[in-house]
Amino acid sequence: MDKKYTYEEFLEIIATLRGENGCPWDRVQTHESLKPCMTEEAAELLASIRIYEQTGNPENMIEELGDVLLQVVMHAQIASEEGLFSMEDVVDAVSRKMVRRHPHVFGAGSADTPDEVLANWEEIKKEEKKDKDWVPSPLREIPRELPALTRAAKVLKKTAKYYGQSATYEQDVAALRASAEALGQCSPEAYSKELEQILADMLMRLSDIARIGKISHEQALTDRIEDLIEEYEKTEN
Repeated sequence: MDKKYTYEEFLEIIATLRGENGCPWDRVQTHESLKPCMTEEAAELLASIRIYEQTGNPENMIEELGDVLLQVVMHAQIASEEGLFSMEDVVDAVSRKMVRRHPHVFGAGSADTPDEVLANWEEIKKEEKKDKDWVPSPLREIPRELPALTRAAKVLKKTAKYYGQSATYEQDVAALRASAEALGQCSPEAYSKELEQILADMLMRLSDIARIGKISHEQALTDRIEDLIEEYEKTEN
């Protein structure tokens, strides 16, 4: 039977790759240079889940989960070399978070439904961040690195929660109609700031409708793109 590597051995492999006699590429990587890699690996993991759902074969998911873990361990190894923290610190921090945010499992709290769990999670998270001087405003804590449509939905959800600012479905639809009329007055041949603003407003309204309808518009658009590709592929056959 082939040897199976352990988690500890994996950490040693990454440390060796980063070491004096390690890999020239791995040795020069930084937190900043690895950012595109994490984005790509996360997307490939999502693709592997789709492949598993279609085929029932988990082989690709195993590989892609490993690639995401590789990114995590690389960042932790770089941080360890910088004297900031270690992978052990990362594991300890996330373990403490899971215990702290699940009092209904590990403490005296209670939660009977998934909605109650999420409500408790948000309250505990809010309490944790109360005295942190690095924590931004509720809206700024949503990463700008998220896809714009996803970020829009999250920002709109928080504007409703924290600031009481929330449009109705009817208001969003009416605004979309008005924007569509304004769009008809623009010329698409040349770029204009007005056209850009109208499109941005329409995308924001669509994001709000997705929020109200509890629809993942990223997934909805992805599915529609796939439908379009399949339609064109059929014409080629």
